Amino acid sequence: MPKRIETVVMHDSTTPVIGSTQKAGNIILTSMDALINQVQANSLWPLTFGLACCAIEMMSTAASRFDISRFGSEAFRATPRQADVMIIAGRVSKKMAPALRQIYDQMPEPKWVISMGACASSGGVYNNYAIVQGADQIVPVDVYVPGCPPSPEALIFGILKLQEKIKRRKYNKVLELKPRTQEDISVESAITREGALNEF
Repeated sequence: MPKRIETVVMHDSTTPVIGSTQKAGNIILTSMDALINQVQANSLWPLTFGLACCAIEMMSTAASRFDISRFGSEAFRATPRQADVMIIAGRVSKKMAPALRQIYDQMPEPKWVISMGACASSGGVYNNYAIVQGADQIVPVDVYVPGCPPSPEALIFGILKLQEKIKRRKYNKVLELKPRTQEDISVESAITREGALNEF
């Protein structure tokens, strides 16, 4: 009776799996979209933007008990130029709204937003003139984490949902390079002059 050899592959649930991959020996075939999405989803750098009590829960996700570094998101950044995920933790006042938008605009593309807690998502119990009734009135929100305040596990679940969303992204842009002609340059300069005249 011939011997039957079986290959057993151990797979941990935290090990990233690149979607639509074909494995054959030492060769892995996948699309560039899936590879880029996998890398971006598993190396998120959150921006520390704590506004109220939800910020305490956000900070505790980096502690050893919850350990957000298991999901590649432990590098909380203090500057928007190095972050790609804004976690809005707490109520957003109308005075803080312009600063929130400015910080969001300073973040490099691609960027995502998590609205953490009832106050950031819908104004919470603060239905008055001073509080913005939802952060989505200022910036586009990708994931809402409910609760008052939400637990650190809820924020980690929200980050996992954001990772799933990033992994499903499709790139439809085709980059076409062509040399600029003199006609293109003259049209661009005419548009620029017309825009400058309209400002006055």
